[in-house]
Amino acid sequence: MAEAGNEGAGNEGARPDPRTRLMQEVADQMDAIEVDFGDNYEIGRVITIVEVTGPDGNVGLRVRAGQYPWVALGMLDFAKKSVEAQIGS
Repeated sequence: MAEAGNEGAGNEGARPDPRTRLMQEVADQMDAIEVDFGDNYEIGRVITIVEVTGPDGNVGLRVRAGQYPWVALGMLDFAKKSVEAQIGS
């Protein structure tokens, strides 16, 4: 995933295209999956969580999950525990 410190580097004053930014994040995720799993894998369920800042400066969180709500909650709980383990909480 892109590091926050590198956003907009070299493009002073230019706003990045939101679609390009999101697609780059997806491409980075696919690259990481291929490194971890090689060529023999399937993509299962997917949840996207995107922070969106409007022109007025208000920030929203967009969550999309194409499965039953209880499955999405289980995946999110597992993801939370995984992140906590990475940071040592």
